Amino acid sequence: MAKLGGLVGELRAQVKALEDDLRARVDGPDPHVRQADVYEEWHAQWESALKAERTATSWQAWRDERVMQAAAAWVLLTVFARFCEDNELVRPVWIAGHTKERRQLAHDARRTYFQQNPEHNDRDWLTHIAEHFARTPATAGLVDDFSPLHLVAPSGDAASKLLEFWWEQDSDGELLHTFDTPGLDTRFLGDLYEHLSKFARETYALRQTPEFVEEFILDQTMEPALAERPLEGFRLIDPTCGSGHFLLGAFHRLLVRWSKQAPNMDSRALVQRALDGVHGVDINPFAVAIARFRLIVATLKATGELSLENAPNFRLNLAAGDSLLFGAPQQGLGDDLFTIDESVFAYSTEDRKSLERLLQTRGGGEPAVYDVVVGNPPYISVNDPASRRMYREQYRYCHGQYTYAIPFMELFFNLAKSDDRPGWIGKITSNAFMKREFGKPIIEEFLKYRDLRAVIDTSGAYIPGHGTPTVILVGRNQGRAKRTVRAVLGVRGEPGRPEVAAKGSVWRSIVDHIGEPGFENDWVSVIDLDREVLSTHPWSLSGGGAVDLTQEIERDTAHINDRQILVGRTTHTGVDDAFYVPSTTPRTLGLQDEVVPVVLGEDVRDFSIDPHIATLFPYNEQGEPREPTKATMRFFWRNKALLSSRVDYKQTLQERGLRWFDHSMFFKKRYRTPLSIAFAFVATHNHFVLDRGGKVFKQTAPVIKLPEGASEDDHLELLGVLNSSVACFWLKQNSHNKGEGGGARVDAGYAARGEPWRESYEFTGTTLQKFPLPAKLPLKRAHSLDSLAQELAQLTPQAVAERATPTRENLNAAKAEHDHIRSLMNAHQEELDWECYRLYGLVAEDLTYQSKLPGIESAERAFSIDLARQVKNGSVETTWFSHHNHQFTPITEIPAHWPADYREVVQRRLDIIAENKKIRLLEKPEYKRRWAIEPWDKRVKAALRDWLLDRLEDRRFWFDREGRPHPRSVIQLADEVDRDADFRAVLQLWSGRPDTPTAAALEDLLADQTVPYLAAYRYKPSGLEARKAWEHTWELQRKEDAGELPLNQATKLPDPPIPVPPKYKPADFAKTSYWSHRGKLDVPKERFILYPDANRETDPSPLLGWAGWDHAQQALALAAIMNEREGDGWDDGRMVPLIAGLAELAPWVRQWHGEVDPTYGVSLAAIIDEELASRSQRAGATLDDLAGWRPATTGRGRRRTTTKRGDAQQ
Repeated sequence: MAKLGGLVGELRAQVKALEDDLRARVDGPDPHVRQADVYEEWHAQWESALKAERTATSWQAWRDERVMQAAAAWVLLTVFARFCEDNELVRPVWIAGHTKERRQLAHDARRTYFQQNPEHNDRDWLTHIAEHFARTPATAGLVDDFSPLHLVAPSGDAASKLLEFWWEQDSDGELLHTFDTPGLDTRFLGDLYEHLSKFARETYALRQTPEFVEEFILDQTMEPALAERPLEGFRLIDPTCGSGHFLLGAFHRLLVRWSKQAPNMDSRALVQRALDGVHGVDINPFAVAIARFRLIVATLKATGELSLENAPNFRLNLAAGDSLLFGAPQQGLGDDLFTIDESVFAYSTEDRKSLERLLQTRGGGEPAVYDVVVGNPPYISVNDPASRRMYREQYRYCHGQYTYAIPFMELFFNLAKSDDRPGWIGKITSNAFMKREFGKPIIEEFLKYRDLRAVIDTSGAYIPGHGTPTVILVGRNQGRAKRTVRAVLGVRGEPGRPEVAAKGSVWRSIVDHIGEPGFENDWVSVIDLDREVLSTHPWSLSGGGAVDLTQEIERDTAHINDRQILVGRTTHTGVDDAFYVPSTTPRTLGLQDEVVPVVLGEDVRDFSIDPHIATLFPYNEQGEPREPTKATMRFFWRNKALLSSRVDYKQTLQERGLRWFDHSMFFKKRYRTPLSIAFAFVATHNHFVLDRGGKVFKQTAPVIKLPEGASEDDHLELLGVLNSSVACFWLKQNSHNKGEGGGARVDAGYAARGEPWRESYEFTGTTLQKFPLPAKLPLKRAHSLDSLAQELAQLTPQAVAERATPTRENLNAAKAEHDHIRSLMNAHQEELDWECYRLYGLVAEDLTYQSKLPGIESAERAFSIDLARQVKNGSVETTWFSHHNHQFTPITEIPAHWPADYREVVQRRLDIIAENKKIRLLEKPEYKRRWAIEPWDKRVKAALRDWLLDRLEDRRFWFDREGRPHPRSVIQLADEVDRDADFRAVLQLWSGRPDTPTAAALEDLLADQTVPYLAAYRYKPSGLEARKAWEHTWELQRKEDAGELPLNQATKLPDPPIPVPPKYKPADFAKTSYWSHRGKLDVPKERFILYPDANRETDPSPLLGWAGWDHAQQALALAAIMNEREGDGWDDGRMVPLIAGLAELAPWVRQWHGEVDPTYGVSLAAIIDEELASRSQRAGATLDDLAGWRPATTGRGRRRTTTKRGDAQQ
């Protein structure tokens, strides 16, 4: 019986291990490990790909993708082999078997092979398996010339480890993993496709299409197509076939039909007829290999054949390649596009002839078109800049930051027949295009003129593996044929994860009722939608009366754009990680006068702006360029190549007359005008705040700028209506729903539509300009809320700590006043919402309170009382009352302590909610302000931590009396701060344990505030690999500064350009805290430096330095540590990591400190070079030795229940 438990995760680990080996085989440091000619061949192909504009990625990133493909191919070779062995589909047994007898056969075969080929290793044994597949007609396609197997081969040791994985046994001596599955079931390969490689999953956005979704789409497309045309010559294609779910489903359907139509035909002929109708392409080679294998096994089952060796050589219409490129409408794979030496560039894993046959021209010159085109294109944006440009040129509706949904929409229709029997198209895709700006052209210029048959909102359905909200589109490749389109509109999302996804309430409502226009239940509404409604952007697929309410809000209103507003960010750096720093970092690095606060979307909440980061800002208060300081240039220079390569408006900074360190787009006029209305671009609810200047705003926090001369009141009256529940509803109906968590794809694969108030939306400037304004605006309410918000900002724990030494007493007093102000804001927001209902004509009577408002809690609002009653009677389940950032005690009765007339108003509101369907729709958690905020205690903890860390950065701790840098251990710091009563009191308040020794509390405080001085301590091996690329770029930048690089005469820039190194990933760093301080570009933003293993024997506490030291001071600190340790009796060998740190700093010291230092009277660069040479000589270490030093590893590998293995090893 098959044993597949945990297999996918363990195979992923095998791929990862093999990637490390193959990377060394390509361009590792040891020439004896490298495979001959591979580096040269790969590098030449990378350069060709760059020239052909197939890629714009760095060598390292390009190499890593191919390494991943090769690793996956070798692992899959063993998977396919083991499946064949255990199901006895082949005569030989190479690796193992599902019985002990079969395992012995494998052992004997391998032993015989090595007796005959003693010079071979396990790599050759794996190659021997591939050769057998190649000789077998049925499996030859798995290992043909286009397989990534041939890119690079593993070392013998790596091949042995891969084999050993399959030999692992349990305590009973049985193999841990076997494949003798009943009925040759290959469904596990779908999971393997999705999870075999994390790199591939992120690169290709791998998500398999669940069988129930595939069946539904085939029901909507393949069945009506077959009903109207002959079976003979019927053709279906999936241009994004992945692991082949659609292909297998179509194959089985065609086989059933052929069996009925030709009952006397030989089973092999029937299978080939069915296969002739199934075609697939995918950009991911290992996905195509899996799809091919699954189809091969399906043919065996269909013919009853039990042996691959005896199986016929069925024709499979599959190819690996970029279907968007090779299927592009403007090219027939001729010599007119992206050419090198007069031929279209193709990677070695792409079969151009097969791709041409599948996507462009069939035999005899006929166009490659299909009766049905189905698929599940990637949901992500196009990451590679070259591919993004190429698709934009090839597909006319690619606009802005488009996702793959756009070019694939065009490709799907183009691949469908357009004759008298137009082809059918069915796809499940991200619904982002429906409301995001990039979707406007595809809707209004393309789909408007196509025959859409069904638009199905699946964003509320539970679809395993799909964390992105989706829509299913069904259409035909012809002009509009009907005046209506069948639409399934979403009312409510799945309330949880159903035990069986195919039986979820939302999904079953779609499947069971798509044929019933007029049907409505708690989950969906089914209607025949007027075709004109889908001819304009955005689309709204909300059911339950939302469309009618939207129309009511828009009736007799003006647009906000009538006020000549301008909406957008105030700056765009082009590379945020090279400019943005935490607000504490400028003080550390001496950049206080070189930065301004930068506002992100998450900083804009509840009428307040609270920025936590700053940006380097090479401009003065008027927005004019200014000369940066030396400290600023040091900060920028490490990213000079990256910053110089930025392109906007299709021009480099130099071509636009900008400096290489300028912001890529800085809107000076917007910056100089102080008043703005900022808003959160992505949020669960609408957040608009009046800002009074001195900040810049990122695209996640755009601003509304009114015409010059607009008053504060002009801004405030817009602020009020934009913060209302009416505005929240209208914006959500016209904005893209990114799902819970802001749209990040989650491994669990669930968009969590059960609680709409948790979902984030993307509120764009284009959408906002269409916002309907009533004739009168709620200025008075906005004034009140804005004033209260300003008061509240002075009562936060951070504000208290900035004004004075924080104590329990002043923090408690601030909290009491803070809570009172928040309750008043809550009450005023309620008045704002109900006033807007009247201003928009949704209610006739004035339901606002005319006297002095009492403060109210969030659970005391009318809608919240109504919701609590529904929860109590069991008609609703919700986590609204228990969310960690807004925990309310539900109440079902109007509070008795309120004034009687206020109680009457709230009761009338409850009556209206019950009577008026429109108000009932608005008075829901998804449209009412959440007032979500981090718990007070958590904010206090953060404020106390920052207060303490700020004081620990005082120069007196980090320089001696002569001004020389002076590292300190935590115990030494504790001795100093113990003399400061305020510091000691705040430290005790922060720790929450007054009896904790100061040194222990300090160690806890500083635990995640340091980064090691040496790269080998900071990074994992992958990070050190990236670091090498950065060091090479820095070396070239220094040559550029010295005038030693050849220049392009036209651009005056280095020719060839200095390569931009790959960005770092969290997995590249030894600790998560290091990543949080350094980020993608490894920019130092920590407060303190850590010197691991460099402390005195008598002082076990961490040894620290200050991150505010410049390179020379850091080098002097290392020299001081070495002198101290020498005095402690350390030998020279033990100094090697410290000397290595000196070697890493030396190029920077030469670069920035080559002049005579007035403090020392000599060049600090000369001092450090002399120290480095002396220490290296004494330790007997070359610069290469120093660069190659690594700390001892502390292995924490997984432990098997048994490590017993088969004895067949070489």
